[in-house]
Amino acid sequence: MDRKDLCFLSACELLSLVRSGECSAEEMMRAHLAQIDEVNPRVNAMVTLVSEQAVNQARTLDQQPKNERFSNILSGLPIAHKDLTLTKGIRTTFGSPIYKDHIPTQNALIVDRLQAAGAITVGKTNTPEFGAGSQTFNTVFGKTVNPYDETKTCGGSSGGAAVALATGMVPLADGSDLGGSLRNPASFCNVVGLRPSAGRVPSIPTQSAWFPLSVVGPMARTVKDVALMLSAIAGPDPRCPISITDSPEKFGAALDRNFKNVKIAWSPTLGGLPVDNEVRKIIEGQRKHLETLGCAVMDADPALEDADEVFHVLRAWNMELNFGQLLEQYPDQFKDTLIWNIRQGVDLTGPQIGAAERKRTILFDQLNRFMNEYEFIIAPVVQVLPFDINLPYIDEINGEKLDNYIDWMKSCYRISATGHPAMSIPCGFSRDGLPVGLQIIGRYRDDFGVLQLAHAFEQITECWKVRPKIVEEI
Repeated sequence: MDRKDLCFLSACELLSLVRSGECSAEEMMRAHLAQIDEVNPRVNAMVTLVSEQAVNQARTLDQQPKNERFSNILSGLPIAHKDLTLTKGIRTTFGSPIYKDHIPTQNALIVDRLQAAGAITVGKTNTPEFGAGSQTFNTVFGKTVNPYDETKTCGGSSGGAAVALATGMVPLADGSDLGGSLRNPASFCNVVGLRPSAGRVPSIPTQSAWFPLSVVGPMARTVKDVALMLSAIAGPDPRCPISITDSPEKFGAALDRNFKNVKIAWSPTLGGLPVDNEVRKIIEGQRKHLETLGCAVMDADPALEDADEVFHVLRAWNMELNFGQLLEQYPDQFKDTLIWNIRQGVDLTGPQIGAAERKRTILFDQLNRFMNEYEFIIAPVVQVLPFDINLPYIDEINGEKLDNYIDWMKSCYRISATGHPAMSIPCGFSRDGLPVGLQIIGRYRDDFGVLQLAHAFEQITECWKVRPKIVEEI
């Protein structure tokens, strides 16, 4: 098989090849490393590589008895970890010059679980400084470009992960999501990103074990691969007080489902948000696919206006908690937007935090009652198309001025504030060939239902099969 074709097989297909003996784990690993060597200089998605280590681990796997070799659900699959994620013995910079030479002495829990499931780490993916913002650039490694148009952003903060997947460098990658960082880059790069329910994949280590807005989760090119990865990383941990105790095995079950008469709230502006005209046109064109599945699609907007205040207050509080002391130590080593966000947290008052908590409780109750009637909400992932790589963020949409560097992400962060699971699934392309994703929002903790609807939608559209031109050019 041609190397490029091999590298664009799904994770599930790659597993079948290795288990049948048609391809060894080492051959699979070398193919992906060759793809990285060829494509990464153009896109800057992978920022730290452990190629020799990865090849040696693949070779060791091939030498094991067959019954042991394939006992793990991700046996031999190459995987990349976001550069916010701790990896023992592998440089982890958080996109910050403060940590440009930092080598952790422990793994994050998600890395331990992926490796225990048989996945083989190939390296780290680029991210903005401390994951702040949905444009992937930092002073340590520079910019990561969109593989569908190198003059555009890939989104963020899991931008390097999305680009590595889109260009066939790896079949699986992890990411994190506070305000949209698993969904936004997936939308911009034509891959799949799931923001799981808080506690579905425990975030260990953390400085705030009770904080529900920031989650870690899976990214891949297909929904089935995302579900496979989720089955490896989900499950409770005693160090995480908000752990969901459900067995992760259910995510390895078949995703097929009959969606006849399932009620869906169609919300193309998520309650009146400004949405780029071309994005809205592409989103509107997807309604017919859901109706083809038998869904009862109805125009309906959830009441999410208070989510903006809730999100900004809790994000600022979390920024100060995580980076306030570090900013005091290194005042010249932070980007301006991050300093602004941390200072917001410093200036918060008790009544402001209390008001946000009251509104979050009401918001959660309102959305749950709304979703008693509708099983899913369909909305845009991002309100704009991928924009100029040299713009740090968008400050207006359709002539409407935005207040700060993340307000163009309201369509994502409003859902973060509620705690509901949400996924970005490829749904089409602009006139200039830029990817657009559809956001599927599920009932509280119904991650499996989101995967099922996304899988059914994916089978109709097959947008994920459109490779970036850069892959064919090289």
